[in-house]
Amino acid sequence: MAPSGQHCQELAPRGKGVYRVEDWAEVQRLFHREGLTKAAIARRLGMSRTTVIRLLRLREPPRYVRPAAGSGLDPYRAEIRALLAVDPSAPATVICERLRRSGYAGGITVLKEHLAQIRPDFAAARAFQRTSYLAGEIVQLDWWHTGVQIPVGRGVTHEAFGLVATLPHSGAHACVFTLGRTVGDFLAALLGCLERLGGVAEKAVTDNDASIVAARGHGRARLHAEVAALFGELHLVAVVLRPRRPTSKGQVERTIDYLETSFLPLRTFGSLADLQGQHDAWAAEVAHRRILRRTGLRVADRWAVERRFLHPLPAVLPDVALHLEARAGKDAFVRVLGADYSVPPAFVGRRLSVAVTPTRVRISCEGSEIARHGRSFVPADVVLDPAHGRAIRLAREARDRLEAGDPELPAVDLGHYDALFEVPA
Repeated sequence: MAPSGQHCQELAPRGKGVYRVEDWAEVQRLFHREGLTKAAIARRLGMSRTTVIRLLRLREPPRYVRPAAGSGLDPYRAEIRALLAVDPSAPATVICERLRRSGYAGGITVLKEHLAQIRPDFAAARAFQRTSYLAGEIVQLDWWHTGVQIPVGRGVTHEAFGLVATLPHSGAHACVFTLGRTVGDFLAALLGCLERLGGVAEKAVTDNDASIVAARGHGRARLHAEVAALFGELHLVAVVLRPRRPTSKGQVERTIDYLETSFLPLRTFGSLADLQGQHDAWAAEVAHRRILRRTGLRVADRWAVERRFLHPLPAVLPDVALHLEARAGKDAFVRVLGADYSVPPAFVGRRLSVAVTPTRVRISCEGSEIARHGRSFVPADVVLDPAHGRAIRLAREARDRLEAGDPELPAVDLGHYDALFEVPA
């Protein structure tokens, strides 16, 4: 998966501007997951069949989003959202009648177009407040603030967070632990959770966490481009709940409570990998063997059935690294997210590409990898590859000799010249 703004193709349909990442993701999902024809997708999304074909040909999400132009409907968007919150299925004619009383003078066509965009969010949020679900229908996601302090080196500790993913039908869960809650952390953790669960559900229910949602306006949530792209590659629908609606993902909230009371007590952890390993073993041996009160059945038995309804992950997993650019300083180090990582001194001053995962930092120049380090979470840490250290020392010594005007030159063997000009000994 390409990073936002890099190596992505732009799609500019005639007369309609550039389509959003969300359009690309939804077209990919409808075609690959639901098996709709191109014509059916065009009808459902209100776009031409040619546009659908062009979106399907794009292997990467489009990168540019043209800001929406204002309309006479803008002053009434809040009132529309309030009406849909009461009844998500209210007809456009009824809503238009209510807006007329508030002074709306526009047409019903633009209102219908706006309702077609925002109504699914309200209907989905209400639908996922129920307590029974079909197998493979949804996965609920939430960050768990564990409060556990993990040693990260040099006497420093860092709080561990867990992305918890729960399948409400079976009660099975997965949790991937990180040392942050950034977009990059979410991408890697989500993929890890889905691998542990054995596949991808139809929809993912989540809240408005900053690692997932870039902004929210006019009743709709806009995902970070990297998140939208990953959802598109997984053919996964994002259902972002409105603020202050935690009960709409009650299963994952209860799972977090269960983890805090049944997994954490009397445990200590020496590293993030230790925390992850202890949790995964406990989940297999305890959590998934318990009888779930809501169903009266063993979690593992329901999960075995539900896995058959999950969509398989791609054969080649998407790239979920955070992609950055940085310049190597004069000391042959690159600063990445608060820590300095060494590079060969030959790359001093060069603009370099950096791929960051929760565990690794990979540095490349013009597509070729030049350094790979374990990621450090120690503030202002210095991460030095021993080979780079030797090269940096030799380069520094050579520079000092040149500046002192005393370079070391090897002795010249004059016998080479005698042999060249055939001078007798």
